[in-house]
Amino acid sequence: MKMIYTPDGVTPAGHYSQAVVYGGVVYVAGQLGSDPRNPGADVGGAAQQARQALENVSVVLEAAGSGLHRVVQMTVYVSDISLWPEVNEVYADVMGDHKPARAIVPVKNFKEPYVIEIVAIAALA
Repeated sequence: MKMIYTPDGVTPAGHYSQAVVYGGVVYVAGQLGSDPRNPGADVGGAAQQARQALENVSVVLEAAGSGLHRVVQMTVYVSDISLWPEVNEVYADVMGDHKPARAIVPVKNFKEPYVIEIVAIAALA
């Protein structure tokens, strides 16, 4: 088992790794829509957070030796299901023709000001 940490990603706020590689699979911890290069910046609305969260997933995957094109499953947590069309539009734009298995899970609360969190499982390159 290999723990992944990249300084280009968001620093974990608790006792967990950005990702874990085991058995040829990368398990990416939940990624919020904060910009690791500018942590104090306004995170914006659902679309901006979705794009940044997917970028954060991508950076961690690349540090592990994988990429978004190797994602086999994603779980997207959203604070209000009414935000889903906006999030889905960004998701489709970023993921392009690649369509991994996916779940959308509405949750009651996130730490303010976040409205989205994305977890991913990917194959190694």
